[in-house]
Amino acid sequence: MAIIVNLDVMLAKRKMSVTELSDKVGITMANLSILKNGKAKAIRFSTLDAICKALDCQPGDILEYRSEEEESISSNEKRK
Repeated sequence: MAIIVNLDVMLAKRKMSVTELSDKVGITMANLSILKNGKAKAIRFSTLDAICKALDCQPGDILEYRSEEEESISSNEKRK
């Protein structure tokens, strides 16, 4: 998928745990893990809004677009 979720990066920058974010946002740990691990197929704007408020960030701090080409290059580099 070409949309990368950098939730773990923002959590680290804010020194916040997934548990703390879950409590602040009202999202289950399981759903946050799905988002964090890039397994989510969609995200509601209300969820994105709540996460951004809790992390004091912009949607672009969490979501990143990478072309399919960049994705395959990145995957190949990880395998080396």
